[in-house]
Amino acid sequence: MNLLDKQESIKNHEITAADNLDQFYCKIEKDNTKLNIFLETKIDEAQKIADEIDSKINKGEKVGKLAGLVIGVKSNINVEDFHITAASRTLENYLGSYNASVVENIKDENGIIIGVTNMDEFAAGSSTETSYFGYTQNPAAPGRIPGGSSGGSAAAVAAQMCDLSIGSDTGGSIRNPASHCGVMGFKPTYGAVSRQGLLDLAMSFDQIGPFASDAGGIALMLETIMGFDYKECTTIDWDVPDFSNLIGPGAVDSLKGMKLGVVKQFLEVSDDDIVDIIEGSIDNMEENGVEVVELNFDYIDLCLATYYLINYVEFFSATRKYDGRKYGHRIEEVCGEEVLRRIHTGSYISQKEYSGKYYKKALQARSLIRKEITKLLKNVDAIAGPTVPKLPHKIGNSLEPMEMYAYDILTVIANLAGIPAASVKAGEVNGIPVGLQFQAKPLEDAKIVQLMAGFEQIR
Repeated sequence: MNLLDKQESIKNHEITAADNLDQFYCKIEKDNTKLNIFLETKIDEAQKIADEIDSKINKGEKVGKLAGLVIGVKSNINVEDFHITAASRTLENYLGSYNASVVENIKDENGIIIGVTNMDEFAAGSSTETSYFGYTQNPAAPGRIPGGSSGGSAAAVAAQMCDLSIGSDTGGSIRNPASHCGVMGFKPTYGAVSRQGLLDLAMSFDQIGPFASDAGGIALMLETIMGFDYKECTTIDWDVPDFSNLIGPGAVDSLKGMKLGVVKQFLEVSDDDIVDIIEGSIDNMEENGVEVVELNFDYIDLCLATYYLINYVEFFSATRKYDGRKYGHRIEEVCGEEVLRRIHTGSYISQKEYSGKYYKKALQARSLIRKEITKLLKNVDAIAGPTVPKLPHKIGNSLEPMEMYAYDILTVIANLAGIPAASVKAGEVNGIPVGLQFQAKPLEDAKIVQLMAGFEQIR
């Protein structure tokens, strides 16, 4: 049953919110010790909310669009009375004293938050191996990483521990684990979703977005979390599309006449097995009415360096508040190797004598990349290609920093350009999921949902 149908079934008394919650909690109780997906759950509070939703439905009262659906939240997004640690010892005792705006929206729509999910420490990673609380297993490819940094949120959906989850995406942290875990993940247009209550990694990149098992779930969550927030200065005041109307039996028809760009260089940097699956998926879409256009992007080698230089500086700035005075420990004294690397590099680049040589040039390169991506998107509805250029490595394999960063080469582009992007499962290589990424113009998030819904029906 897809999530739109499930939500209607709850509203129509065919499934109770309490039963839906119980099903997921039993799964968490059974498998979480082995998979290490949820860092904390609160079943008593969740049951109370589920009972309230069922009572409202029984009385014929109006309920929200997420009524009875069970949600996981990445542990760098504030949820009141949960430990919001960003998977770091730095904040191991920090208890959320308020709800992030997206969490308030979820609660207002009667979503049931069951717990907070594991992640790379302070979102600094692509594997969910850097968590202070231990690594998360990939439910779709046992023994391999689930991707990161939102690995726990992706794995929660893949392991059927919740209906939906949310994560944050700085350079691919939603799309990367969505690809590795074989679920859908969506990074909205920069500013389309409030970041109030997010423990940010790099403020000019970060965006909160959803994970789901189907396009209907993505649509429901986007409708819930998108919109202007007076408490957060980057949010855009715009008319949020009715994404749910794009889902349904006729979604495949919306592919007809759409123009899809395929960038040659995105395929050239990806492993052959992944390229085979992506090309097969694009061929399938072409057979269903999509027009495919070959594009060139000559700046792909510039993207990772540009992204990480800016990331280091913004991350260094963001972590200055973790000085051990107001709460937690001083970050440099307790954090992991990757977080410390980013702090030290960001501190170095931020110095007056080096900022012109590195940071300012990175900002110039970012403007160039954004301009070129805008040019590529001008005459197409979206760009399609691999989400991640290689398969997830086995847990415990030691990777050099640049090998780990290489996972991000195809996802950082959307963050540099501020455009919407998403990953859907395209197929498998020896049982390991492979993601197909769609990228579109700013505020054309609906076109990506259309593509996701259409592709879901023909895959």
